[in-house]
Amino acid sequence: MTETAAIELQLKEACQLTDAAWSALVEREAGKWRVAAHYHLGKKSHSALVKFLEDTEVDAWLSGALSGGGSRSVSLPSSSALRVERLYAFPVAGASQVVLAGAGLLSLPAQRIWRLAVSGIRAESAHPESPASSVAASLLMPDLNSESPYDLPRALHRALDAFTRLVPVQGAWFAIRRADSLEIRAQWNAPALADLVLQIDAHSLLRRMNRNLTPVAVQRGDALWAQIPHKGLKAGVKAWICVPLVIGQRLIGAVGMWRSSNFKAEEWNRLVDLATQIAPALETLITFAEMAGHLRRLAMLNDFALTVATGRSLDQIARRLFALLSRAFGTELIVLDLFSSEDVIQEYRMEAGNLVSILRSAEGHPISRLLTSDQMMRLSDMGAESALPLYNGALSGIYAPLRLRGQRIGALSVESRLRNAFSPYDESLLVVLASHLASLADYTRVREEAEGRARNLGVIHEVVQQIVGLTDSRQVAEATASLLARYFSYELTTVFIADESGSLTISGFGGVSPNVVRRAMKSVTYPVRGGITGYVFESGRGVLVNDVLQDERYTPIKGWQAGSEMCVPIRDASKVLGVINVESSSRNAFTHNDYIALESLAGILAAVITSANQYQRLQETIYQLRETEMELNARMEAQRLAENRLVQAAKLAAVGEMAAGIAHELNNPLTSVTGFAELVMNDLPDDSPLRADLDLVIREARRARDVVRRLLDFARQSESARANASLNKVVEDVVALTRHLIHTNGVELRLHLQEDLPWVSMDENQMKQVLLNLVHNALQAMPGGGQLEIRTAAVPKVGREGVIVSVRDSGVGIPPEIQTRIFEPFFTTKANRGGTGLGLSVTYGIVSAHGGEIELISQPGAGSTFTVWLPKG
Repeated sequence: MTETAAIELQLKEACQLTDAAWSALVEREAGKWRVAAHYHLGKKSHSALVKFLEDTEVDAWLSGALSGGGSRSVSLPSSSALRVERLYAFPVAGASQVVLAGAGLLSLPAQRIWRLAVSGIRAESAHPESPASSVAASLLMPDLNSESPYDLPRALHRALDAFTRLVPVQGAWFAIRRADSLEIRAQWNAPALADLVLQIDAHSLLRRMNRNLTPVAVQRGDALWAQIPHKGLKAGVKAWICVPLVIGQRLIGAVGMWRSSNFKAEEWNRLVDLATQIAPALETLITFAEMAGHLRRLAMLNDFALTVATGRSLDQIARRLFALLSRAFGTELIVLDLFSSEDVIQEYRMEAGNLVSILRSAEGHPISRLLTSDQMMRLSDMGAESALPLYNGALSGIYAPLRLRGQRIGALSVESRLRNAFSPYDESLLVVLASHLASLADYTRVREEAEGRARNLGVIHEVVQQIVGLTDSRQVAEATASLLARYFSYELTTVFIADESGSLTISGFGGVSPNVVRRAMKSVTYPVRGGITGYVFESGRGVLVNDVLQDERYTPIKGWQAGSEMCVPIRDASKVLGVINVESSSRNAFTHNDYIALESLAGILAAVITSANQYQRLQETIYQLRETEMELNARMEAQRLAENRLVQAAKLAAVGEMAAGIAHELNNPLTSVTGFAELVMNDLPDDSPLRADLDLVIREARRARDVVRRLLDFARQSESARANASLNKVVEDVVALTRHLIHTNGVELRLHLQEDLPWVSMDENQMKQVLLNLVHNALQAMPGGGQLEIRTAAVPKVGREGVIVSVRDSGVGIPPEIQTRIFEPFFTTKANRGGTGLGLSVTYGIVSAHGGEIELISQPGAGSTFTVWLPKG
C-alpha cells in the first residue's frame, strides 16, 4: 500500500469513528497550502477547500496551529461551500502538515481519536531509521532534477520548509547574499519580511556571522537581543537563531528562525548539518539563476536591436521599448522623457495600459536633478525633498540619463511597487539601453523633422481639399484653424476674416491644447485691432517672430504665454481679406519653410473666401426669390379657398331658393292628404280591411312632410336667435339625447371637454342640429359598434380666438374621391338606407352662417374626424 493510500485509510477510519463529514491532509509548500490526501471530499467541496486555503487569514490560522503544536477549531457560516458547521485543525508534529476535519461539534473523545489518527499519519510519513538531516535535505534535492530545475524561488521555499520541518518554530526566513546585503527570498509565517533586504554591516550580529561563518543565537534578555532584526517577530518570541550557508570561506545565504522556547543543542546541530548539505545545491541554483538572468539580458539587448531600433517614429520606438522593458522587469511603471526644445520635455508614459505622450515644462520636472548628472540613480538615493517617484505607490526605481555627444537628450525611468525590485545587473542593463536609446532617439527626431518638412506641401493640399467646397466665411475660418492644428500640431492657430465693413470680426480657433484655445477665444475682442495680427492686417505684410517677448507689437493672452509667432495675410490682389496667425509656447519654434507653407495656404485661402462671399450673395438673392414665391403661392391658395367657399355658398343659395319653393308647394297638398286620410281612418270600423292601406298613406305622407321640413331648414326659413353660450352645454344636451342610441349601437362614448372653455356667440338649437347630424353620421359609419370620441378645446385660428368641437369615430371611413363632395346638397352614399344628402349640407350652412369652419380628416378603414371651429364673441 502506498503512503497516500495508507493516510486516506486512516482518515476514513477516523471519520467513521467520529461521524465527521469529511477530512483532508493539507501541506504547506512554497508558501501555499495544498491538499495532499482526503476522504469523502466531493468535487465541489474539494474546490471550495482549495479556495478556502488561499485566504491569508486561513494561512495565518493554520500556520499558528503548526507553530503552537495544538489543535484548534473554527465555526463556519451556514452559507459556506464546505457544508459543515465547524472545521477542526490537527497539526502533524515535525511537519508542515495539518489534518482538517469537517463536522458538527466534536466531543472530547472524538477529538482524542483524531489526535491519535494524526500521530499515526506522522508515523507513516516519517523514516526514523534515516538521519534527520538526510531526511530534511531530501526535501530540497528533488527540485533540482524535476519539472522546474532552475526555479530558484520554489527551491528556496522548499529549503525553508526543510528547516521548519526539522525544528518546530514560530517563524522563519531564507535569504541569499547579494553584494553586502541579505535579500529575504522566502518566509514562513512572517509575511512582513517578504522581499526585505538586510544590510550586513548595519547589524552587528550579521557582521559577526559573516566574519566568523558560524551560527548566532540570541535569547530574550541578552544584551544582543536589541541587535537582531525585529521586524516580523511577535511579542511571545524568546529565542532567535541565524544559520549561515557557506561555500568554502564565502557566505552565500542564511536562515533565520525564532520561537517561544530556547533552541536545544541537538536542534542546533541538526540545523547546521542541514545548512551544510543544502549550501552546495543552493550555490548551483544561484549560479543557474544568474546565468539565466545574463541570458535574459542578452536576449533583451537582441530584442532591442531587432524591434526597438527598427521603429520609424518616436511614438513607435517608445511603444516597443515599453513592451520590452515591461516584459523584462515585470512592471509597467516606465517613463521616457525627451527634450523637444530647450525648456520643453516630451514625456511618454503608461496610463491604464495605454501609452500616452504629453509636453511638460523642464522647469520643476521630477527628473530635473537627474538631467544635470551623468550617473544612473536609484530611488533610494533620492532625498526626501525629491519629487520622485514618478508613479504613485512606487517603492523602488532606477533612472538612467540619455546623453549624446555631451548634450542632454532625456532620461529613461523604470519603477516598481515592490521593494528592492531591481538588481545591480538590472541597473547595468538599463544604462546600456539608455546609451543606445539616446542616439536612436536623436536620429529619429532629425529624420522626423526632415520628413515633416517634406510633407508640408502635401498637407497643405489636404487642407485645401477640405475647405474648397465651403461656402460660408465663418466655416472657412473654423475649418482652416482646426485643420492646421490637426495636421501641423500647432499649439494655437487663429484665422481672422474681415467682414463687409472691412474689420476683423470673423475668426476660427484651433490647437493641440483645448484650454489654450478656450482662453484665446475668450480674450479676443472684436473688431480685432493692434498686436502682431493687427499690424499684418493693416500693412498686408507677414511676419515671423522667433521671440515675442522681444517684439513690442505682441499682445499677450491671459493664461497663455507664447514664445514665437508666425502671421501671414490673406490677400486678394491689393485687398487684405484676413489673417492666419500661429503661436507656440517655445521660442524659435518655426522655420522659414513653415512660413513659406503658411503663405502658400493663405494664397489659396484667398480664392476660397472670395468664392464663398460671392456664393453667399447669390444665396441671399435666391432666398429672397424663394420668399417671394412662397408668399405668392400662399396668396393664390387663399384666393382659391375663398373662391371655393363662394361657389359652395352660391350652390347652397340656389338650392335654398329651390328648396323653399318646393317646400311651400308640397307642404299644403301633403297637409290635405294627411288630414283627409286621418278623417277617413276615424270613420272606418276597427276591422275594416281598408285601415291598413290608409295607415300606409298616412305614414308616407308624414315622411314626405319630414323631407319638406328638412328642405325648409336647409333654406334658412327659421329665424336664428344667437347668444353667448357654452359649447360644452350643447355637447352635453346632445349626448343626453343620443346616449341610449349610442349604447344600443354597441358604441363606446368618450368625452374630453375643456373645463374653462370660452363662450361663443351661437344659436344653441342650430348647433345642436349640427352636432346631432355629426353624431348620427358617426353611428351609421359604425354598424358593428366601435368608439365615438367628442372633444372640445380653445383653439386660435388665423389670429382669431375660437373654440372647436370634434367628433371622431372608428368606423369605415370616407374614400378620398368623395371627401370633396360630402357637403353638397342631396349627395349621399346612403340612398338605400333612406339618406337624403341634406344633413351635412345643413350642417355646413349653419357653421358658415356662424362665421366658422368645418373640416374633415378621414381614412378608409380607420374612421373619420369632423372638426367644427367657431369664432369667439
